[in-house]
Amino acid sequence: MSAATRVKAVPQSDGPKPRVEESRVIAEPSHALARFAVNLRHQDIPESVRSRARHHALDSIGIALASTKYDFAHRTLNAMAGLGGAGPVPVIGMPARLSPRDAAVVNGLLCHGLDFDDTHLGGIVHPTASAFPAALSAAMHVGASGRDLVTAYIVGVEVTTRLGAVVKGAFHQVGFHPTGLVGAFGCTLTAGVLFGLSERELVQAQGIALSLASGSLEFLEDGAWNKRIHPGWAAAAGITAAALAKQGFKGASHPYVGRFGLYKSYLGPLAEGCDYTLATAGLGETWEIARTSIKPFPACHFTHGCIDAALRLTKDGIDIGAIEKIEAFVPAEVVKTVCEPEANKKRPANSYDAQFSIPFLVAAALVRGRMTLAELEDAALSDPQILALADKVQYRVDPDSPFPKAYSGEVRIAFKNGKQIAAREQINRGAPDRPLSEPDIVEKYRANAAISVSPAAAERIEAAVLSLDDVRDLGGFAAAIAG
Repeated sequence: MSAATRVKAVPQSDGPKPRVEESRVIAEPSHALARFAVNLRHQDIPESVRSRARHHALDSIGIALASTKYDFAHRTLNAMAGLGGAGPVPVIGMPARLSPRDAAVVNGLLCHGLDFDDTHLGGIVHPTASAFPAALSAAMHVGASGRDLVTAYIVGVEVTTRLGAVVKGAFHQVGFHPTGLVGAFGCTLTAGVLFGLSERELVQAQGIALSLASGSLEFLEDGAWNKRIHPGWAAAAGITAAALAKQGFKGASHPYVGRFGLYKSYLGPLAEGCDYTLATAGLGETWEIARTSIKPFPACHFTHGCIDAALRLTKDGIDIGAIEKIEAFVPAEVVKTVCEPEANKKRPANSYDAQFSIPFLVAAALVRGRMTLAELEDAALSDPQILALADKVQYRVDPDSPFPKAYSGEVRIAFKNGKQIAAREQINRGAPDRPLSEPDIVEKYRANAAISVSPAAAERIEAAVLSLDDVRDLGGFAAAIAG
């Protein structure tokens, strides 16, 4: 997409030369996005990209299975089932089937519930946690094939990641969670493709989604559960917008660049920094799902560079009691999310709070020599050694960070005897330039699945997901992933 230039001649007066004013006219991306979605076919997508997509889906399903062991999962399921009752779409790993929208809410929550799901670094979004549940619900609603599901899921990821990249991290600076905001639009096109919407209807659907997108970062203040539901809500919003458009409901004509469109409404003056060309750059040629990162740790992706740096420092052994102070260097853009307010971050109220705390995560990694879900349990949150070390962690802005291309991290430790050691991760593990391999992803899936299902069940689900392109009837797939 390129911005056109409109030239307006100002009437000439006596004497002065004609003056020319230029105003930038930015094309509305909804048309190009709709055209891409409606025209994309299975054969247009390289098999390597589709394979990667299936592995991302497997990763999210493994996280969903692990999430079923937590209280938030059961409370959400009870709430949705109480509102709408039973339906045809399975809830991943749980003995329930709900209506398409309700199932999308719960499945999105499960995929994102442990903050262990994939992240597009440039867009700072978790695309699979909304796009896959939306694709599953919409595909089952219309009786689509597994191949159709995967194609529509890829549409959702490609759109969501690009719309997030436009703002260059600015949503976080004003308190909004882009996964919930731009995810609603990606899911709208995912569902719309499966519902058979025309290009014109897909444009209308995006205009409808503008009033359905949401997601606040206020959860950071106390570790509330709000963020967990953002991807599921985005999926439900997308399904709703697509269904309304199919029935002729009219949506706003400029959902992205309008005077009160997505970016200007949510960003205010920061919208001046948006690069709207990124919304459609490389559509159908550059596959952003292949540039989306799988997480090695169950914590906010912004913290991973420092976690890995801390773990490297433990390999030769560290005398925790001899540490005087610790400095953690992070990108300036992530400070509000994982470093402030400092008092809260050094004493996380719960596991979710801890997942967004540089002081706690660095301290836990140094004390335990690992960072797994166990380091987020109550025993770790109240561990006096971890908490005492967290008090010694001070954040610093990393002047050499490549953010948002990668989420760098550096840890420097000063000991009481004057000795100093340091480790740096310029490119975080899992970033596009340092991706986890597909065998790594399978290993992660198996570890997460083992938390809630038997090895036989985990193997059955793995086979079903990785062969999803070959499935004609989703009934068997639905049975495999259900609890």
